[in-house]
Amino acid sequence: MITVEGKTTLVGVAELRKTTAEILKKIKSNKVILTKRNKPVGVILDYEEYKKIEDIMEALEDYILGSLAQERARRKDQKVISLEEAEKRLGLS
Repeated sequence: MITVEGKTTLVGVAELRKTTAEILKKIKSNKVILTKRNKPVGVILDYEEYKKIEDIMEALEDYILGSLAQERARRKDQKVISLEEAEKRLGLS
């Protein structure tokens, strides 16, 4: 287990099996990146941190979908073509 800058800990898969209890303590204060053959393969997060990320992602998705809906409403009376027609006009079909 190696702790690097930014409160990040690197843990090999084999080491994870041996030091699970210690790693579970580390996730309260550090990011834990799981590695296999020195390549990142996953991240172990504190559950509260995971929930924060999920909440942010959900809010971002809601914002994006809301923006798309507003854009569609603004161009409600504009002519819209089908995907097939757009492909035909671009010479893709």
